[in-house]
Amino acid sequence: MRRTIQVLLGVITCTALSACSRARPSNLDAAQIHAKLDAIPLDQKVDLTNQEWQLIMSPQQFYVMRRAGTERPSPSGNALDHRKGVYVCSACGNPLYSAETKFNSGTGWPSFWQPIRKQAVHERSTFSAIFGVEVSCARCGSHLGHVFNDGPPPTELRYCMNAVALTYREALAGSVTPALPRADQGRP
Repeated sequence: MRRTIQVLLGVITCTALSACSRARPSNLDAAQIHAKLDAIPLDQKVDLTNQEWQLIMSPQQFYVMRRAGTERPSPSGNALDHRKGVYVCSACGNPLYSAETKFNSGTGWPSFWQPIRKQAVHERSTFSAIFGVEVSCARCGSHLGHVFNDGPPPTELRYCMNAVALTYREALAGSVTPALPRADQGRP
């Protein structure tokens, strides 16, 4: 009986030590990554490893933005709130789309007829009739969604984005210009 207890305690100890060695690094590591990201000006590229991104993103954000996944459509993706503001990259804070260019595409994903500036996004040069052209953040390379040629005037484009890849920033009170975010705003 004593020998059985010793063996069981040994197995439990080994299992616990093994689990601890595979555990995510502490929040201190995530704080260091946030500090590193915050130190990079918005006009410069961000180059974090996928391991670093995984520490500071939710599992859904990581799946969509770093693995080029797609979230499920949602009725809230079509919501138009007619506020003045800007949608920024959830990963790095790069300003991407003005709220004024958002429209109800009926798809269940947030849709815009143009980016805030062409240099804010990167469009992969290949086209698929089903998936359109892949769109990623020009600052950090995170997957955002796709662009299609079936949008409204004046561009006839539909930038169909994953909601988890965007964070909304309200315009400053009394200002027509949206408040540009700090890189640390809106991250998990």
